[in-house]
Amino acid sequence: MKTLRIKNMVCPRCIMAVEKTMEDLGFDVNDVELGLVEFHEPITLDDRNKIEAKLVKLGFEILEDKKSQTVERIKNQIIELVSKDLNDLTITLSEYLSSKLQTEYNALSTLFSNQESQTIEQFYILQKIEKVKELLVYDELNLNEIAYKMNYSSAAHLSSQFKKITGLSPTHFKEVKLNKEEVLENKKHAE
Repeated sequence: MKTLRIKNMVCPRCIMAVEKTMEDLGFDVNDVELGLVEFHEPITLDDRNKIEAKLVKLGFEILEDKKSQTVERIKNQIIELVSKDLNDLTITLSEYLSSKLQTEYNALSTLFSNQESQTIEQFYILQKIEKVKELLVYDELNLNEIAYKMNYSSAAHLSSQFKKITGLSPTHFKEVKLNKEEVLENKKHAE
């Protein structure tokens, strides 16, 4: 086997952790990306088991069956899309995923819903909201700029979806986050 599909790789730090693990184990890899490690040479079952033992300690899991691999590929495509500097998706999410995974969207949607107990769209929205939280905390962009960056039709649409998911308006979320940080900072100084 020349590739391993890995569950729970969701960010650049995950890629670095897996790369470091492969290096520590002495494996020569061709590529490491979200959810995938590609080796120059095929690895043995013994090698795979050594890798799995290390990865499990880091919170990762090697995916065996095709359905789980496909679901993880869907998640990774969405995470990658949301993490771009500018979400410039000019086609629908269904068209995007179908083209990236070379599979009919209905099949992807059914598989995802059956495996994850949520729809692809729900997962996409949750990922977008997580990115919006991150952007709010960075405090570099106003809400209109965040809405544009995240491909929302308006700041009002973003605010409505944000409140529906988190129970807070974006402004209130930012205030709560700042208050928590202030309390923690004061606590550190008091000790």
